[in-house]
Amino acid sequence: MKLHADRAEGVNVIHACEPGSVSINGVTYRHSVLVPYTGEVAAWAPVALADLTEDHFTSLAAAQPEVIVFGSGATLRFPPPAVLRALMQARIGVESMDTAAACRTFNILAGEGRRVWAALLV
Repeated sequence: MKLHADRAEGVNVIHACEPGSVSINGVTYRHSVLVPYTGEVAAWAPVALADLTEDHFTSLAAAQPEVIVFGSGATLRFPPPAVLRALMQARIGVESMDTAAACRTFNILAGEGRRVWAALLV
């Protein structure tokens, strides 16, 4: 018998991650997304690592998360340190991993009640 809820009320949950798509709260997205621990999932402009600019992460710093889990696509790649400047100045942690691992990590941290955001290249 299951005695706990599948997810805390209002917390976003990533249900699936496949090449070219990610499913969040039962909705499938076929583009890059920003996923806050609570609140609305939003489209994210960059399509590939080469598209990232400092502005893409400056807006995330304004949300003041504890940590950002960056999903770099099918393989682990790191964003250039220059684009992470606003996050480093705000003392916000960034963990880079492939998108599937980022989805799993986001779910764990959000389930623990952490103020985590996922920035996912799909």
